[in-house]
Amino acid sequence: MFTWICPQCGREVPPAYNECPDCAGKQAGQAAAPPAPGTTTMPPGQAPPRQYAAPPPQYATPPQYQVAPPKSGITIPPWLMSIVFAVAFLAIFAGAYFGIRHFTSSGEAAASGAPVTLEKPPAAGLGKPNTLQKYVEVIGMRLLEDPKKKPQVRFVVVNHSGAEISDLAANVNLWARTAKSEEEAIGTFAFKLPSLGAYEAKEMSAALNTKLRVYELPDWQNLTAEVQITSPQ
Repeated sequence: MFTWICPQCGREVPPAYNECPDCAGKQAGQAAAPPAPGTTTMPPGQAPPRQYAAPPPQYATPPQYQVAPPKSGITIPPWLMSIVFAVAFLAIFAGAYFGIRHFTSSGEAAASGAPVTLEKPPAAGLGKPNTLQKYVEVIGMRLLEDPKKKPQVRFVVVNHSGAEISDLAANVNLWARTAKSEEEAIGTFAFKLPSLGAYEAKEMSAALNTKLRVYELPDWQNLTAEVQITSPQ
Protein backbone atom coordinates (compact mmCIF):
# COMPACT_ATOMS: atom_id res chain seq x y z
CA MET A 1 0.00 0.00 0.00
CA PHE A 2 1.35 3.40 -0.95
CA THR A 3 1.46 6.38 1.45
CA TRP A 4 2.86 9.87 1.26
CA ILE A 5 4.72 11.87 3.87
CA CYS A 6 3.26 15.16 5.27
CA PRO A 7 5.79 17.90 4.73
CA GLN A 8 4.61 19.70 7.93
CA CYS A 9 4.44 17.04 10.59
CA GLY A 10 6.36 14.26 8.79
CA ARG A 11 3.65 11.61 9.27
CA GLU A 12 2.60 9.02 6.70
CA VAL A 13 -0.74 9.90 5.07
CA PRO A 14 -2.84 7.36 3.12
CA PRO A 15 -3.21 8.11 -0.60
CA ALA A 16 -6.95 8.67 -0.11
CA TYR A 17 -6.29 11.98 1.64
CA ASN A 18 -5.17 15.03 -0.19
CA GLU A 19 -4.23 16.80 3.05
CA CYS A 20 -2.80 15.53 6.26
CA PRO A 21 -5.81 14.97 8.52
CA ASP A 22 -3.77 15.79 11.61
CA CYS A 23 -2.51 19.12 10.25
CA ALA A 24 -5.96 20.01 8.85
CA GLY A 25 -7.57 19.39 12.27
CA LYS A 26 -5.04 21.65 14.01
CA GLN A 27 -5.63 24.49 11.52
CA ALA A 28 -9.39 24.21 11.95
CA GLY A 29 -9.09 24.37 15.77
CA GLN A 30 -6.91 27.46 15.65
CA ALA A 31 -9.36 29.28 13.39
CA ALA A 32 -12.36 28.51 15.61
CA ALA A 33 -10.64 29.41 18.93
CA PRO A 34 -12.19 32.54 20.56
CA PRO A 35 -10.00 35.41 21.48
CA ALA A 36 -8.42 35.36 24.94
CA PRO A 37 -10.23 37.25 27.72
CA GLY A 38 -9.13 40.85 28.09
CA THR A 39 -7.84 40.95 24.50
CA THR A 40 -9.33 43.74 22.40
CA THR A 41 -9.77 42.94 18.74
CA MET A 42 -9.03 46.01 16.71
CA PRO A 43 -10.64 46.43 13.30
CA PRO A 44 -8.23 46.37 10.43
CA GLY A 45 -6.47 49.64 9.68
CA GLN A 46 -7.04 51.17 13.19
CA ALA A 47 -4.07 51.83 15.52
CA PRO A 48 -4.24 50.51 19.02
CA PRO A 49 -4.93 53.07 21.77
CA ARG A 50 -2.01 54.63 23.69
CA GLN A 51 -1.02 53.18 27.02
CA TYR A 52 -0.21 55.79 29.70
CA ALA A 53 2.08 55.03 32.64
CA ALA A 54 0.59 55.26 36.08
CA PRO A 55 1.54 58.40 38.05
CA PRO A 56 4.27 57.94 40.71
CA PRO A 57 3.00 57.40 44.25
CA GLN A 58 2.85 60.47 46.51
CA TYR A 59 4.52 60.13 49.92
CA ALA A 60 3.72 62.28 52.89
CA THR A 61 6.34 64.85 53.94
CA PRO A 62 8.19 63.67 57.08
CA PRO A 63 7.57 65.82 60.16
CA GLN A 64 10.17 68.48 61.00
CA TYR A 65 11.63 68.27 64.52
CA GLN A 66 12.55 71.48 66.25
CA VAL A 67 15.81 71.57 68.26
CA ALA A 68 15.16 72.25 71.92
CA PRO A 69 16.68 75.50 73.18
CA PRO A 70 19.72 75.13 75.53
CA LYS A 71 19.06 75.04 79.23
CA SER A 72 19.58 78.26 81.09
CA GLY A 73 22.70 78.36 83.35
CA ILE A 74 26.24 79.69 83.72
CA THR A 75 28.35 79.03 80.64
CA ILE A 76 32.14 79.24 81.06
CA PRO A 77 33.89 80.54 77.94
CA PRO A 78 36.61 78.34 76.46
CA TRP A 79 39.40 80.89 77.02
CA LEU A 80 38.64 81.00 80.75
CA MET A 81 38.69 77.21 80.96
CA SER A 82 42.11 77.21 79.26
CA ILE A 83 43.51 79.63 81.85
CA VAL A 84 42.11 77.59 84.75
CA PHE A 85 43.62 74.34 83.44
CA ALA A 86 46.98 76.02 82.77
CA VAL A 87 47.15 77.36 86.34
CA ALA A 88 46.22 73.94 87.75
CA PHE A 89 48.93 72.17 85.74
CA LEU A 90 51.53 74.76 86.79
CA ALA A 91 50.61 74.29 90.46
CA ILE A 92 50.92 70.50 90.20
CA PHE A 93 54.27 70.76 88.41
CA ALA A 94 55.66 73.25 90.96
CA GLY A 95 54.56 71.07 93.89
CA ALA A 96 56.17 67.97 92.39
CA TYR A 97 59.40 69.86 91.58
CA PHE A 98 59.89 71.36 95.05
CA GLY A 99 58.89 68.09 96.72
CA ILE A 100 61.53 66.17 94.76
CA ARG A 101 64.17 68.80 95.57
CA HIS A 102 63.31 68.68 99.27
CA PHE A 103 63.55 64.89 99.54
CA THR A 104 66.67 64.81 97.36
CA SER A 105 68.50 67.41 99.48
CA SER A 106 67.50 65.61 102.68
CA GLY A 107 68.80 62.31 101.31
CA GLU A 108 72.09 63.86 100.22
CA ALA A 109 72.61 65.46 103.63
CA ALA A 110 71.95 62.15 105.37
CA ALA A 111 74.21 60.24 102.98
CA SER A 112 77.10 62.70 103.23
CA GLY A 113 77.27 62.19 106.99
CA ALA A 114 78.41 65.80 107.53
CA PRO A 115 78.69 66.58 111.26
CA VAL A 116 75.93 68.78 112.58
CA THR A 117 77.04 71.39 115.12
CA LEU A 118 74.68 71.47 118.06
CA GLU A 119 74.78 73.87 120.93
CA LYS A 120 76.01 72.20 124.09
CA PRO A 121 73.40 72.38 126.84
CA PRO A 122 74.42 74.08 130.08
CA ALA A 123 75.46 71.84 132.96
CA ALA A 124 72.56 70.60 135.04
CA GLY A 125 71.95 72.33 138.35
CA LEU A 126 73.89 75.49 137.53
CA GLY A 127 70.82 77.53 136.71
CA LYS A 128 71.17 80.92 135.07
CA PRO A 129 74.74 81.76 133.86
CA ASN A 130 76.68 84.20 136.05
CA THR A 131 76.94 87.77 134.71
CA LEU A 132 80.75 87.69 135.15
CA GLN A 133 81.09 84.55 133.05
CA LYS A 134 81.50 86.44 129.77
CA TYR A 135 84.50 88.31 131.23
CA VAL A 136 86.45 85.28 132.53
CA GLU A 137 88.37 83.05 130.14
CA VAL A 138 90.54 79.96 130.68
CA ILE A 139 93.29 79.53 128.07
CA GLY A 140 96.75 78.00 127.62
CA MET A 141 95.85 74.54 128.89
CA ARG A 142 98.65 71.95 129.17
CA LEU A 143 97.90 68.40 130.24
CA LEU A 144 100.53 66.78 132.48
CA GLU A 145 100.98 64.15 135.21
CA ASP A 146 101.89 64.94 138.80
CA PRO A 147 104.52 62.90 140.71
CA LYS A 148 101.77 60.42 141.66
CA LYS A 149 100.97 59.77 137.95
CA LYS A 150 97.67 61.60 138.28
CA PRO A 151 96.42 63.80 135.41
CA GLN A 152 97.02 67.49 135.98
CA VAL A 153 96.17 70.60 133.98
CA ARG A 154 97.98 73.94 133.90
CA PHE A 155 96.08 76.93 132.57
CA VAL A 156 95.79 80.71 132.57
CA VAL A 157 92.76 82.60 133.95
CA VAL A 158 92.11 85.95 132.25
CA ASN A 159 89.89 88.80 133.49
CA HIS A 160 88.65 90.76 130.46
CA SER A 161 86.65 93.27 132.52
CA GLY A 162 87.80 96.64 133.85
CA ALA A 163 86.83 95.75 137.43
CA GLU A 164 88.48 93.55 140.04
CA ILE A 165 86.82 90.19 140.75
CA SER A 166 87.02 88.94 144.35
CA ASP A 167 86.43 85.38 145.60
CA LEU A 168 86.42 83.94 142.09
CA ALA A 169 85.55 80.24 141.86
CA ALA A 170 84.56 78.22 138.82
CA ASN A 171 84.18 74.74 137.36
CA VAL A 172 85.72 74.03 133.95
CA ASN A 173 84.70 71.33 131.49
CA LEU A 174 87.21 70.31 128.86
CA TRP A 175 85.78 69.39 125.47
CA ALA A 176 87.50 68.02 122.43
CA ARG A 177 86.80 70.18 119.39
CA THR A 178 85.99 67.04 117.38
CA ALA A 179 83.58 65.68 120.00
CA LYS A 180 79.96 65.03 119.06
CA SER A 181 77.03 66.48 120.93
CA GLU A 182 76.11 63.19 122.65
CA GLU A 183 79.63 62.64 124.05
CA GLU A 184 80.69 63.60 127.55
CA ALA A 185 83.42 66.05 128.47
CA ILE A 186 86.86 64.49 128.41
CA GLY A 187 87.67 65.99 131.83
CA THR A 188 86.74 68.55 134.49
CA PHE A 189 88.58 70.65 137.05
CA ALA A 190 87.88 73.53 139.43
CA PHE A 191 89.83 76.56 140.64
CA LYS A 192 89.54 79.38 143.20
CA LEU A 193 91.15 82.83 143.30
CA PRO A 194 90.91 85.30 146.19
CA SER A 195 91.21 88.20 143.78
CA LEU A 196 91.71 88.80 140.06
CA GLY A 197 92.45 92.36 139.10
CA ALA A 198 91.11 94.27 136.11
CA TYR A 199 92.53 92.90 132.83
CA GLU A 200 94.76 90.58 134.87
CA ALA A 201 95.82 87.04 133.94
CA LYS A 202 97.08 84.41 136.39
CA GLU A 203 98.61 81.00 135.74
CA MET A 204 97.27 78.15 137.84
CA SER A 205 97.24 74.33 138.05
CA ALA A 206 94.60 71.87 139.20
CA ALA A 207 93.89 68.14 139.32
CA LEU A 208 92.07 66.87 136.23
CA ASN A 209 89.16 64.49 136.71
CA THR A 210 89.13 62.24 133.66
CA LYS A 211 88.68 58.59 132.69
CA LEU A 212 91.54 58.79 130.19
CA ARG A 213 95.28 58.64 130.56
CA VAL A 214 97.30 61.75 129.72
CA TYR A 215 98.57 60.29 126.45
CA GLU A 216 94.96 59.51 125.45
CA LEU A 217 93.82 63.13 125.82
CA PRO A 218 93.69 65.47 122.79
CA ASP A 219 96.45 67.98 122.13
CA TRP A 220 96.12 71.46 123.59
CA GLN A 221 95.12 72.96 120.21
CA ASN A 222 92.13 70.59 120.08
CA LEU A 223 90.81 71.49 123.53
CA THR A 224 87.98 73.87 124.41
CA ALA A 225 87.33 75.10 127.96
CA GLU A 226 83.77 75.73 129.16
CA VAL A 227 83.81 77.92 132.29
CA GLN A 228 80.94 77.86 134.80
CA ILE A 229 81.45 80.53 137.53
CA THR A 230 80.08 79.53 140.91
CA SER A 231 81.36 82.57 142.90
CA PRO A 232 80.68 85.40 143.27
CA GLN A 233 76.95 85.12 142.74
